[in-house]
Amino acid sequence: MFRAGLARRVARRAVIGVAVTGAAGASALTVYANTEQGLGFKRELAFWSSVAPIVWDYWWNVFSSSPKVKFHAALKQISEEDRVEEKKELVKKLHERNAPKIYQVMLDLGGLYIKLGQVLSVTALPIPDQYREYFRTLQSNVPGASDFEAVIKPTLEKELGAPLDQIFDSIDEIPCGAASIGQAHRATLKESGEEVIVKVQYASARWSVPADIHCVGEFLRLCVLFDVVDESASKLSYEEFPRQFLAELDYKREKDNLKLVYQSSLNPEAPYMKKGVVIPRVFDEMCTDQVITMTYLPGPKFEHEAKEQLALLGIDTKKGIRSIVKEAHNNTTNTDGRPSEMGNELALSPDNTPSWKLTLSRIIGNMVSVDSMFSIVRFARRVMLWSTAATVKSIQAASVLPIVPSDWKLWAEERQNSILQAERWGWTQEAVTTLLDVHGYQILNQGLFTVSHRTTITEKYVVDADPHPGNILVVQDENNPSKQPKIGLIDYGQVKRLEPQERVRIAKLILSIADKESDEVIAGHFRDMGIRTKTDSTRFLADFGRLMFGSFEAKHLDHAWHKELHKEDRVLYFPSELSMVYRTALLLRGLAMSLQFNPSVGEEWRHHAQETIKQHAVVQNN
Repeated sequence: MFRAGLARRVARRAVIGVAVTGAAGASALTVYANTEQGLGFKRELAFWSSVAPIVWDYWWNVFSSSPKVKFHAALKQISEEDRVEEKKELVKKLHERNAPKIYQVMLDLGGLYIKLGQVLSVTALPIPDQYREYFRTLQSNVPGASDFEAVIKPTLEKELGAPLDQIFDSIDEIPCGAASIGQAHRATLKESGEEVIVKVQYASARWSVPADIHCVGEFLRLCVLFDVVDESASKLSYEEFPRQFLAELDYKREKDNLKLVYQSSLNPEAPYMKKGVVIPRVFDEMCTDQVITMTYLPGPKFEHEAKEQLALLGIDTKKGIRSIVKEAHNNTTNTDGRPSEMGNELALSPDNTPSWKLTLSRIIGNMVSVDSMFSIVRFARRVMLWSTAATVKSIQAASVLPIVPSDWKLWAEERQNSILQAERWGWTQEAVTTLLDVHGYQILNQGLFTVSHRTTITEKYVVDADPHPGNILVVQDENNPSKQPKIGLIDYGQVKRLEPQERVRIAKLILSIADKESDEVIAGHFRDMGIRTKTDSTRFLADFGRLMFGSFEAKHLDHAWHKELHKEDRVLYFPSELSMVYRTALLLRGLAMSLQFNPSVGEEWRHHAQETIKQHAVVQNN
């Protein structure tokens, strides 16, 4: 009896102890789950719970350690060649089955995964076509904006330390732009009446972005394990990935970058004022770790202007201007069906089989230069626009006469925009040239440094590493719409700060390409930058440099030329500073190519490169 009672008491205490321990553990878990680390861990769990079945699918069906694969190999005796072909076909089916699942995971989780999909759709990594096709659709997928009352308003009032109606006369609740880590709202300041843009970072970005980056890194390792991507190429691409996206979280740094570039734009010797380029001004007192307030620049994005010009050329713009820009540039860099070994460079992988259009372009290109072809297209389009505009003006002038048929008047009314289009056609080319000039100035010889007696350049240089059409505005004079617009540059979240020696090395490489130096000279400057290739081929490095910063040539359409170049050598290490500079050149040249202009980045940046080398020599001699 005693023993039974003792047993019951022990059992009761044990249950109570377990219950208390469990309750304490549950409470601690609840507290942890609401910390940034806990929320990040929950997001990682959400990712892996969705991805794990896909990983299992690949392992079970194609990995050599899988029991199914071992059993199949023992049961079915076939030649090694047949085994390879069978595996290739099976992997293709796995890609087709799992690509839509991965795509759905990206849509469900949103945030950085949307941006990752956009990057993967145009990356140099050998992404399977089945995945790339799904990822391309994310180029036009705008991240859903967060609720203003529930998320944005509380964040702004907490960060700015006052109710919104005490700070702003008005603020648009519908964002004028949204991204993976935040969104922007147009507002009017209460005191001055100035129109501003208020950029707000989501509170969740602080824990979601690091968690997502960790998941992406682990997932990329699995992709290498399952032969979905190449190991060396994946390492090269992933090295810059965490730095790039974590840098976007640093609003203080972005604010400082914007202030530096704005101050530089006030220099009358810089190309900003000379060529009508404006940078938004920062309101320091209204900036925090989660908020940046800057002047509002009126006008549409250059993306819209480019779409209109592309439509005039008969180019399909349904895929979005960013895709068109990258595809246009890709046609100038690679046609062999495999991604070029360009380190961190972003470029589309072309189709395996050259199209009849590519073949025709190659034949014509052998007879007529690319510049001549583009000139013919632009001239024909300009003649058509101006002839239409002249006819419209003539009909409008004569419309008061009763002899002018009503259907003529209707025709002229429908084509009224032809006059403005004809006037804006020439401005578009000037705008592209200006963009190249300004970015060359920012990269190579922006005056953001101090020089004192017997010292060196001490400050770094800010490079806008994200000049895609969505970050470029066509700033119109609202009081005078007929006046030629200016160009507005926004978003300095992704930047590269170049050390003085880095600038000089890049300048020498640019100048050697602009001056059409020998293979030995160009390759030497490339090696000075630290690039490493498998065989250290001088010819490969020289051709690679010309491909990066020269103008597009007819031979770049030749499938055999690219094939031979890739056989010659391959890149093992690509310096990050050059990668970011090339990304800038890539996007700007791609934009130009899509609008039927064929600039040589080297020639456009020649005078900036010369000035940088000259300044460095002066400093060294003092």
